[in-house]
Amino acid sequence: MAGIWRCRSHRFPLDRTLVMGVLNVTPDSFSDGGRHTDVGEAITHALLMVEEGADVVDVGGESTRPGAVPVPVSEETRRTEPVVAALASAGICVSIDTRKPDVARHAVEAGASIVNDVAAGRVRGTMAGSTTTLQVAARAGAGLVLMHMRGEPGTMQAAPSYTDVVAEVREFLTSRVQAARLAGVAADSIAVDPGIGFGKTLEHNLALLGNLDAIGTLGLPVLVGTSRKSMFEGLLGLPVGERLVPGLASAVSSVLLGASVVRVHDVAAAVEAVRWADNLRAGRAAAQRALRRQGGGEA
Repeated sequence: MAGIWRCRSHRFPLDRTLVMGVLNVTPDSFSDGGRHTDVGEAITHALLMVEEGADVVDVGGESTRPGAVPVPVSEETRRTEPVVAALASAGICVSIDTRKPDVARHAVEAGASIVNDVAAGRVRGTMAGSTTTLQVAARAGAGLVLMHMRGEPGTMQAAPSYTDVVAEVREFLTSRVQAARLAGVAADSIAVDPGIGFGKTLEHNLALLGNLDAIGTLGLPVLVGTSRKSMFEGLLGLPVGERLVPGLASAVSSVLLGASVVRVHDVAAAVEAVRWADNLRAGRAAAQRALRRQGGGEA
């Protein structure tokens, strides 16, 4: 899609797919829990992802996998703040992956440029100046990712049900975008995420991935995160360590259906995959323009 995604001092043109690298500084995330809990190790891995082509590093201090136990604000801040500060001081665009306004405020003060909120601003903060993540992002001029999630991480996979998952997710995101705008977040700072795997069955996930263009009609950048997710076990019987290929395939199909950002663990491979998708999408658009010119009798 045309335009930019504005995230504080970072301006991302949306004429190519952005790659967001996942950096979980948690002991219990489903894929890489415990690998980057040391601050120095986390920073080293983040720098590697940037070298591989990541546009954004998404730092998370609380696992949101199904059945995850909530982490206190103080502990989540302790895990994330020094990593965010070090990366931001190096000029890297850092996203804070949190649903807690208090954690988001600390991260933004440390230099984070994006608030990536799986709860889409529905959690209230306890500290002054941290009412919701929407207000935190608005005050800082930060980018904001609003994600759809049915329920809470601890219970979200307990028999999720929808009448029309695509329409319901789109309606939810529409309402949360309106809330963000009312809170003062600039329109060109907002991205939306359909929340693959968050309160959804395999069938719901496939319906959303196959109809991303419906989410794209909101006119905002669409972020998709399928990297290493359990749907590949349900669909293909693959353990976490063997989900790279279907993850890349889903990233490519998402780009072709309008995704502007992919959130991934394996940055180097994802960059190669989405560049192919970008070129394929551009080639298709050029061919369609040529056909229209021919149909209109243009030379």
